[in-house]
Amino acid sequence: MTAALAVGVLFAALTGCSSMDDVRYAEDYAGHEPLHVLGYPSTGSLGVTQQLVWRIADDSPDRLAALATGDGGEDAARSTADNWIEAFGKGAKGKVAADFYDEGSERQTVVLYFQDTGQRKEINVRLDGNGGDDGWHVLMDEPSMKEATAEPTWAPRTPGGSGASHTR
Repeated sequence: MTAALAVGVLFAALTGCSSMDDVRYAEDYAGHEPLHVLGYPSTGSLGVTQQLVWRIADDSPDRLAALATGDGGEDAARSTADNWIEAFGKGAKGKVAADFYDEGSERQTVVLYFQDTGQRKEINVRLDGNGGDDGWHVLMDEPSMKEATAEPTWAPRTPGGSGASHTR
């Protein structure tokens, strides 16, 4: 049994959860650099942001696109996933900070700081479905590389630089 699988099984046993999603999350958590968090994420906005960074780091476009919401459809989500992996894959394997803006009950703006590469990426996460029944997802409608790599002009150059507790 691998160490990551053992951690996953232990996590599931300790929390009383037996679903494969919980085991997979524990394995992912054990196999990646921890996300440095600033601001006030909700449990859901933090979880989907962490998974997004993991999927980019793992070069997993299908699993990344599965986190998508938006009007662009599956093609836009897949193109966006491919772009994000190409653009941010190296940075996602290292230290990443996430600055959470606004309050996170239904949607939240997040700025990712890929510290090893000096890149910044603004993402938007939100509840999807009727009353949030479908959980948290990421707006993924950036099918061109130019859109996908555009840095947020309003965000500070370093994590926490303007205090993530303030709305933008």
